[in-house]
Amino acid sequence: MNVADLLIEGFGRVGPVLHRAVDGLDAAGRTARPDGNANSIAWLAWHIGRVQDAQVAPLAGVEQVWTAQGWAERFGLPFDARATGYGQSADDVAGVDAEPELLLGYYDAVEAQTLAYLARLTDHDLDVVIDEHWDPPVTLGVRLVSILGDDLQHVGQASYVRGLVERGAR
Repeated sequence: MNVADLLIEGFGRVGPVLHRAVDGLDAAGRTARPDGNANSIAWLAWHIGRVQDAQVAPLAGVEQVWTAQGWAERFGLPFDARATGYGQSADDVAGVDAEPELLLGYYDAVEAQTLAYLARLTDHDLDVVIDEHWDPPVTLGVRLVSILGDDLQHVGQASYVRGLVERGAR
């Protein structure tokens, strides 16, 4: 297995977990929050896609799926099209909801674009410095692992909230 295959394996694990967390939820389940400052499953699902999309698309030299494929319009959220969820308020989080098909359809489109990009990477590509504003400078490989780590943490949070919803602990 080469490093690109390893990243494909890692990113490929996010979608199935996200589908299990979102599938079949009604609006109350999607927007349930353990407390008023916590994230909902709907917000987490949207955010996972947005962060991956906003960070991988420029690396791949392509437009974000969010705008290129019309997902921003389909979601109709009251945020700027560049919003990814980073730094949003509790009220912003509470304002995010969409049917499971929309949430998962967007993530699936982002995942497809990400996996296509990863498939063409070489081991050498992963050593290329892409951000010199850090010490040490950030390589492509480090950035991709960072994105994957964030996705895995957030999908774990969505799974946890799903468990709370199923146990009636909203």
